[in-house]
Amino acid sequence: MEQRVLGRTGRQVGVVGLGAWQLGADWGQVTESDAVATLEAAVDAGVTFIDTADVYGDGRSEQIVGRFAKNHPGLTVATKMGRRVEQIPANYVMDNFRAWNERSRHNLGVDTLDLVQLHCPPTPVYSTDAVFDALDTLVAEKKIAAYGVSVETCEEALTAIARPGVATVQIILNAFRLKPLEQVLPAARAAGVGIIARVPLASGLLSGKYDEHTTFSSDDHRSFNRRGEAFDVGETFSGVDFATGLEAVRRLAPLVPPGATMAQFALRWILDQEGVSVVIPGARNPAQAQANAAADALTPLDDAALSTVREVYDELIRPQVHDRW
Repeated sequence: MEQRVLGRTGRQVGVVGLGAWQLGADWGQVTESDAVATLEAAVDAGVTFIDTADVYGDGRSEQIVGRFAKNHPGLTVATKMGRRVEQIPANYVMDNFRAWNERSRHNLGVDTLDLVQLHCPPTPVYSTDAVFDALDTLVAEKKIAAYGVSVETCEEALTAIARPGVATVQIILNAFRLKPLEQVLPAARAAGVGIIARVPLASGLLSGKYDEHTTFSSDDHRSFNRRGEAFDVGETFSGVDFATGLEAVRRLAPLVPPGATMAQFALRWILDQEGVSVVIPGARNPAQAQANAAADALTPLDDAALSTVREVYDELIRPQVHDRW
């Protein structure tokens, strides 16, 4: 698999990673044996970067990933912190950072966390000097090797990129979310900040497997968060109305190369965007993990395909999402 530098961490990672939200919660039931099998398949396919969070299953995802990583040296494991408490800026202080990081180190079974990301905190946090002073202290103490941020909006990303200690920015980037291409990716490239592309398949919409009759279980965020009832609606289907997303996928389907899947096409589109360090599709089973990793082998998309993605976005998607995030 192609390797890229993960921003200011200096680490080399495979361009297709694995998002471990599914292994914790909010996507229906995934047994621990299925989770481990999924991790095994991903690593066998060349994945070296795994992204989790302390809130995924209230630590379950971290624990599963940690036990797995102990027997698979060479992996880079990123976690996130901050979503287990009330979302107010006052909670983003050193005492809490120490407690959250201690819990994550215990869950992951490590002395030093590879990468810790603020997990889509309240917007004022990105402009608070004390927050980043605290994170710098944790790096100096070797509690964390590097830190980054996970953001909801492009403005938050740009604020974070200007911080000299921020190693990475995790942001929603996919064929339904093109706004980061305008300023965020160029700014990150100029600053040497890594870009971790999350929600790459728009919660599965860009897999091409859904239609108007698709249903999701009650414990799947695609059922309970379609209007942002539990967290930012942009995290579910990238904030795109389900029916509109289906129409967009139908228009994009003719672009999929022979022998490839719609999901692999969508992932290849992200890898073709200059400045992306790693894309982190989730997977609930080994077959999904292997198929996602295989997107790296696809030939880069031609100008005609890139133009069509832009046209479909401008006509169908832009009115719903562009000015929101």
